[in-house]
Amino acid sequence: MKKNTIYFFLLYLMVSLLFSLCACAQTPKKDNENKAENKIKQDLAKKSEQKNNKKMENSSAKASFGAGCFWCVEAVFLELEGVEKVISGYMGGENPNPTYKEVCTGNTGHAEICHIIYNPQKISFQELLQAFWVSHDPTTLNQQGADVGTQYRSVIFYHSDEQKQLAEKYKKELDASGAFSKPIITEISPASTLYIAEDYHQNYYALNSEQSYCTYVIKPKLDKFRKVFKDKLKTK
Repeated sequence: MKKNTIYFFLLYLMVSLLFSLCACAQTPKKDNENKAENKIKQDLAKKSEQKNNKKMENSSAKASFGAGCFWCVEAVFLELEGVEKVISGYMGGENPNPTYKEVCTGNTGHAEICHIIYNPQKISFQELLQAFWVSHDPTTLNQQGADVGTQYRSVIFYHSDEQKQLAEKYKKELDASGAFSKPIITEISPASTLYIAEDYHQNYYALNSEQSYCTYVIKPKLDKFRKVFKDKLKTK
């Protein structure tokens, strides 16, 4: 009897050990399958994101304008339907990686500009040009209101021959029409390296609307712009 008990006890241990080994063998396999499945999902998600980014990049166009302080220019163009992004920065100078303090001296040759990413299916470059000339005084040399210096010059940095031709054509027609009492002195030059301005310059009006410059300079300009371009503004 004692021998039978020992026998069944050993048999029980062997069966338990067998099940345990089977379970151990299956767990790593299942873990590996889950890891592989997650990896596939991550790869598919990454490819989908890259595809969407490329699609957006291909469907977007860019324009670069200088029309005085880039805080004002940014606030104006962000109002327009079809404008996806506006980046405040510096362009047209000699010094690499200029700072705001350096540009403000007027010695670097850079202009304060807004680099605009837009959807040409919703707004055309011609319409952006229209907004550009209406939103500032293109007849004052290196000056917009109290902002004086070469960094505040009126300038269009074109990104293609088509943009160049349209800018020159529009400028010529405006001068001929007598839309302004004085000749337009807007510079039309090829786009060069864009140096993105410091973080605190980005989306400046929206983040600092109570600041005095925003209240007394940007807001009145924005209010006038909204009246003229009320049919082209983003719906809020």
